[in-house]
Amino acid sequence: MKEFWKRYFPVLPVLLVLWGAMFSHSCANTSQAPTGGKKDTIPPVIVKMNPRPYVLGVPVTGAKFVFTFDEYFKVSNPRNIFLSPPQKTLPKYRIKGKNLIISFEEPLEENTTYTLNFYGALQDNNENNPYPGYSYVFSTGDSIDSLYMTGLVQDCSTLDPVKEATVLLYESQDDSAVFNQRPFAATKTDDWGYFCFRNIPDKPFRIYAIKDENNNNLYDPDTEQIAFLDSLIRPVNVIRDSVYELTFFNMKDTVACRERKAEYELSMFRETPSRQYIKNSGRRTERSAFISFNARNAHIDTMWIAGVTPDRLITQINLERDSLEMWINDQRPIPDTVNLFVNYLKTDTTGVLSGFTEEIKLGNQNPRRTRRFVQEEINHTDTICVFDLKAEPEKIEQDGFVLAFEYPIINAWFDSIKFVITNPRNQDEEGSFTYSRDTLDIRKYNIKPKEIMLPGYGYTVKIPNRIFRDINNHWNDSTEVSVSLPTDEELSSLNLDVRNVHHKYIIELLDERRTNVLRSFIITADRSLVFPYIKSGKYYIRITEDMNGNSYVDSGSLLDHQMPEKVQYLKINDNPLLDIPASAVINQTVDLEELF
Repeated sequence: MKEFWKRYFPVLPVLLVLWGAMFSHSCANTSQAPTGGKKDTIPPVIVKMNPRPYVLGVPVTGAKFVFTFDEYFKVSNPRNIFLSPPQKTLPKYRIKGKNLIISFEEPLEENTTYTLNFYGALQDNNENNPYPGYSYVFSTGDSIDSLYMTGLVQDCSTLDPVKEATVLLYESQDDSAVFNQRPFAATKTDDWGYFCFRNIPDKPFRIYAIKDENNNNLYDPDTEQIAFLDSLIRPVNVIRDSVYELTFFNMKDTVACRERKAEYELSMFRETPSRQYIKNSGRRTERSAFISFNARNAHIDTMWIAGVTPDRLITQINLERDSLEMWINDQRPIPDTVNLFVNYLKTDTTGVLSGFTEEIKLGNQNPRRTRRFVQEEINHTDTICVFDLKAEPEKIEQDGFVLAFEYPIINAWFDSIKFVITNPRNQDEEGSFTYSRDTLDIRKYNIKPKEIMLPGYGYTVKIPNRIFRDINNHWNDSTEVSVSLPTDEELSSLNLDVRNVHHKYIIELLDERRTNVLRSFIITADRSLVFPYIKSGKYYIRITEDMNGNSYVDSGSLLDHQMPEKVQYLKINDNPLLDIPASAVINQTVDLEELF
């Protein structure tokens, strides 16, 4: 018998496989392909913890925590294994089977309540189902802090929730603490920008939120965004099992996530750099160049180019005064490298603005063509004054015809432009118009009819050749553009009666994604605004409180205790997303005093 098993035991597994294959073939349902079963949609679940939660007297060195799950898992985002109060280095983890083992490379603080958070850190191995999160609490002392505090972090300009922002609590009231001290407590925002501090003591705190790009729990103003409240806050709510806000929700459960109450709202912004210097410069073409500054509101005393008289230099600075364009109005050959001198207020080594003259060598990225250059390679646009004439039917009443030149023009005969009105009987008559140069771009002009524009009428701007000459000594070609008011009966109109306007506001119509500004107004007094010719769809009305009246949104400043300028969205029936149907006229009153 021993000899039999010795000889035939090695082949038994093969025989069993063959036997199973024969029976599985005879029993298979050949009319239907085999399936993989139902897809696993259940995330991992913790089934055991060692030590148990709320353990006291945890040693400050050598502490180890083991979390056992019901299935195999992986760590998808190690940054979200988050300890509060945080240490200099992230918690150390390793996976052993279905166990997650957490330890720390630095000693813990004595007599301190800690929370170890897992939100957004884990997934199961097979279907990548995200673990919703858990907050494990322990103490190195003989008690557990029992208060909690909630809040919301939003982008200051879009009001979108800021995901995975790091929210920090400080006992210190020193403004510099967030730059160089580790916080008393920290937590992360979820997909909805919501955060909750668990198990904190009854103390006054300063609160901040940062986009912690380098994961060091400190604020780096050069690369990171920040939000703050300019007053002390103090937790008052006691942790109980029934508290709705302490639940970890599926982030796809919109209703549940939005029902959570937030005690505090923080607006996140990127600080405007304070150090002033020329950050970048370059030559765009033979006769044009640019310089950009590190900070806004650059103060330039004088600027000149060697060999170019001051009256031959055309300059234009942008609205924020941090970028400047220049053109050389001289038909003589320009060297491939020109020397630009800028006398401006620059931040010195002590952090003080002081006068400084900087020399910048501007090399031509597109050197002049050599003598071997053949005539056939010259484009027509190389020999004319290049411009673009546009008119959008939906915006023609507000913007008119927009005439934009590639280079500044030095001669212009606007009186030679012809403005033609075509009535519904296809009869033409000469109309009158006004023109004005754009306040922000010296190369752009707006041409508007003096008459009230009417549906069914056509409007044409005809530009003859050789009425504009640019700095390259090139003349324009002729062109004409026609437009008429939209007559589609499906288009709608939104009319806003804006009241209680006490200073300047910027009011914008945005698309559904809030990526494009479709129309905009700047107002300084009560006014009725009309947004005509709107296609059916979803839109937003964004209103910015321009407190200093500079026509753009100002960022905040932490050290100056200055918040970013406030932004609100118009809400109809408590919904900021305006669903505008076809063929509708929507009249809405906006009380800015109430809104802000």
